[in-house]
Amino acid sequence: MTHRNILVTGGAGFIGSNVAVALKAKRPNARVTALDSLRRRGSELNLPRLRDAGVEFHHGDIRNPEDLSPPNEPYDLIVECSAEPSVLAGYDGNPRFVINTNLAGTVNCLELARVCRADFLFLSTSRVYPMARLNALDYRETETRFELSGLDGIPGAGPDGIAEDFPLHGARTLYGATKLASELLVEEYREMFGLRTVITRFGVVAGPWQMGKVDQGVFTLWVLAHHFGRPLKYIGYGGKGKQVRDLLHVADACDLLEAQLSQLDVLNGRVFNAGGGLGCSLSLFETTTLCQQIIGRKLPIDSIAETREGDIRVYVTDNQAVTTATGWTPKRTATEILADTHAWIASNETALRAVVG
Repeated sequence: MTHRNILVTGGAGFIGSNVAVALKAKRPNARVTALDSLRRRGSELNLPRLRDAGVEFHHGDIRNPEDLSPPNEPYDLIVECSAEPSVLAGYDGNPRFVINTNLAGTVNCLELARVCRADFLFLSTSRVYPMARLNALDYRETETRFELSGLDGIPGAGPDGIAEDFPLHGARTLYGATKLASELLVEEYREMFGLRTVITRFGVVAGPWQMGKVDQGVFTLWVLAHHFGRPLKYIGYGGKGKQVRDLLHVADACDLLEAQLSQLDVLNGRVFNAGGGLGCSLSLFETTTLCQQIIGRKLPIDSIAETREGDIRVYVTDNQAVTTATGWTPKRTATEILADTHAWIASNETALRAVVG
């Protein structure tokens, strides 16, 4: 099936804008609409880029069903990229926004897909896996990072990282909980209403057009700080910066979605983990070294030993299932991701300075 009328929710955000532009580039005759509330800082910088790519923009909020009215020509594909992605969301004692956005908003998107009979790609997160179970995995400490030993004998936990069958019982932050609850609803809508769906639990996605923050987009935050000379801190696990995440270039994420769309009948109903994998993983300490090499600036970095709520010592994606099913593998290295991010920052320095300081 060739999709002709596509909606990307969260379409002015980091991943959503990149997805919308990539979909339009592959389908120049299709109508691609990006819907976004523009609540997140810096999302307005994507509007000229979307326009120049031929992507239509609709200012709306997925929390409001009236903003998701079916068009005269029904959507045949919805890519659900919208989210409140902060792992700290709700810890201030007010969980309503994260729940209403990530759960009620997904219901509204699924209802639109049901009415339109649209295919549905749902971007979930590695944060669906419980924090305590991840932090209890056996690890070793090296000079620059923590590493999983892979010797626990727990399903889904091995030397290559975390696979889809890792146990799901336990707390995972409201961000992770709302995304997991949304996954369950996606499956129910698929079964009950015959939608074609694929769910992807992405790890850390990074690259150009990301507005990095302490609680989301940490690799971009590190590059931004080194470029602009802003202070940084190693927070938690002794304050050494040895926490590890794998990172995936946003262009690689877009390539995966294309691979899924090309095999949607075969992949219908599947749930995949997707990330940079062990070969494209960094600790904060290692990220600092790379930033110094790429940007040529050394920053003093403070140390806070106490671990924050919601943090995880090591998370690395095991891509075996998604690679076997689609043939997709990440192409960009960690160095390339940071270098691409810095090139974008340098080219948009004035606009970014106004947004991120």
